[in-house]
Amino acid sequence: MSVPLADRFIQLAYDPGISPKGGGLPGLAVLKNVVNSINMFGIIAVVGALAVSLGVWAWGHHTGGHQAEANGKKGAVVAAGAALGLGAANGIVAFFSNLGSQVH
Repeated sequence: MSVPLADRFIQLAYDPGISPKGGGLPGLAVLKNVVNSINMFGIIAVVGALAVSLGVWAWGHHTGGHQAEANGKKGAVVAAGAALGLGAANGIVAFFSNLGSQVH
């Protein structure tokens, strides 16, 4: 007995039978190495941005430049947030991937 076309699409939308699997494509190790390098570059850039922002904050405070002081504070907060995001990227993606795999 043949299954109607609409029922096939409903079944496909419900469970396509696809799940993440490592080792299926060539170059996965190279891609992981590239992403790790980009993450490290980002962390190094954030360290530099934090150092500059803290310097601007201190300079603005000691010279009475309220605009420079405010910009230094904003830069320090943004750099700290970027460091948090870069450091937690693996955990965030893993959390939402696991959460998404529980949806049925």
